[in-house]
Amino acid sequence: MNPAPDVLELRDLSIRYGATTAVDRVDVRVGRGEIVGVIGESGSGKSTIALAAQGLLPTAADVEASVLTVAGHDVLDFSERDWCAIRGKDTTMVFQEPMSALNPCQRIGRQIEEVLLLHGVSDRAGARTRALEVLRQVHMPDAERRLRYYPHQLSGGQRQRVVIAMALAARPSLIVADEPTTALDVTVQAQILQLLREARDATGAGVLFISHDLGVIGQVCDRVYVVYRGRVVESGPSHRVLTDPRHPYTTALLRSIPRPGVAPRTPLAVISPEDHLEDVAPVLEVAS
Repeated sequence: MNPAPDVLELRDLSIRYGATTAVDRVDVRVGRGEIVGVIGESGSGKSTIALAAQGLLPTAADVEASVLTVAGHDVLDFSERDWCAIRGKDTTMVFQEPMSALNPCQRIGRQIEEVLLLHGVSDRAGARTRALEVLRQVHMPDAERRLRYYPHQLSGGQRQRVVIAMALAARPSLIVADEPTTALDVTVQAQILQLLREARDATGAGVLFISHDLGVIGQVCDRVYVVYRGRVVESGPSHRVLTDPRHPYTTALLRSIPRPGVAPRTPLAVISPEDHLEDVAPVLEVAS
């Protein structure tokens, strides 16, 4: 019996803006039912990889790849119309700031229903039923009443639950989560991570999880890719990469995490260009 194909495969992916290379020959894959992390400091290129997996890069981006497959579709030569046919249905995205991801002028029930109606997944009555179903799936309190709420009437954590509900509505095979716990307190953050695990378990979808938070990656991801200056420098099972890193950049990331018990005014470890970490050979697919 052949294994299920990956729901995301990026091979030799390079993204340039004029003379600037944002992503350099990156390989990333996500299997069905996997949560795969992409981690790196701000500006490393991790969110650019996420946008490439959703066809959301700006028109100025020059994209090259030998393989670019998303949710079973070869998207290398996709037009915007082609992307619109699968985005929101076969592949969806959870953004880091739910207030800007939601339309402030529409009730949340209408916004969830719209995903299903635009893709012809359901009629209006069925879309209403499904909207209530996914709101309950993400443990929204008093879900039926909150279908009639506007985004500003919800807390930050509740708005993120709505965004996740929208992502689940059409039962996609790939979910891209771009720093979905940013600006949430630790209790709500833990709840959102649990929701993503539950969504994976319930649907079998693969999840590409973008984060700069090593603790979050360690909690939720099966495998991880470490990105530095647009290149994957280390990859493998998350527990191995985060406890026994082989690349000096991964080691430097772990060293830079603030830790309790450190004496006041102790300088934090930093990563500087003078470290020349880009000259170190990548350590790929570390075994478990």
